[in-house]
Amino acid sequence: MWILWAVTALWAASFSLIGEFLAGQVDGYIAVFIRMLLALVLFLPLWRPKRLALKKQLILAAIGAIQIGIMYLLLYHAFLYLSVAEVLLFTIFTPLYVTLIDDVLFQRRHLPRRWWAAAALAVLGALVIRFNPLSSDFITGFLLIQGANLCFAAGQVFYKRLPLGSERNQLHVFALFFMGATVTTAIALFSFANFSMQPATSLQWGVLLWLGLVASGVGYLAWNLASKRVNTAQLATMNNMLIPAGLLVNFAFWGSQVDWLRLAIGAAILGSAVFLASTGKRLN
Repeated sequence: MWILWAVTALWAASFSLIGEFLAGQVDGYIAVFIRMLLALVLFLPLWRPKRLALKKQLILAAIGAIQIGIMYLLLYHAFLYLSVAEVLLFTIFTPLYVTLIDDVLFQRRHLPRRWWAAAALAVLGALVIRFNPLSSDFITGFLLIQGANLCFAAGQVFYKRLPLGSERNQLHVFALFFMGATVTTAIALFSFANFSMQPATSLQWGVLLWLGLVASGVGYLAWNLASKRVNTAQLATMNNMLIPAGLLVNFAFWGSQVDWLRLAIGAAILGSAVFLASTGKRLN
């Protein structure tokens, strides 16, 4: 679990960097493609294709394409229809999708009820923190975000259930994950990007280097490795811990306003969800 907590803190800080230095200045599709390409470059020297059968190599590349590539494509399209607050609100359902996909596709018997309760609590806690009034025309954006949520959830579950050997072996084949993501984001780049909004300053390039090599490269490797160590409910509930963590980082470094009562109540509910997911008979 400690790896999931560490990656949550890492991603919370990274979201603040995106909001402060890239959002509205660098086209999102360009930024995401650069991040995926940098992460791929990070892992290519470690790639040992002979460590994995061809079929599994293709599956791992497809997981990267789904979990990051298609997810980002749907996410950025949703911003055409939704405010930032609405996007954040509609991402809270990911824990339920993680639990549902694992239950339907991979379990011979139904998951424990407490795992479903933990996932539902994680959604409720995030809802308490993030709820804001909705615009009158949000259906298209809502559906796009749910597609993105499903892609991110499916990628996590598929990776968790794909036999890849030891963690050392996973390190040597993880370049395939970013190959799939890079190809998908490259298609999105040439289809939708505004090339007049390219990174232009050393600060923007520095942020992109951090996001590509550390937040994306190290972050996704660590998160997916950890997914194999924890049970489904723990993985599901941790998906929403980024929300309070992100708000705290924004407050600490940028002085953004925080509704402390809602944050405290929501964080307590989320903490209860993680605790519930971690109790009971050890299952994976």
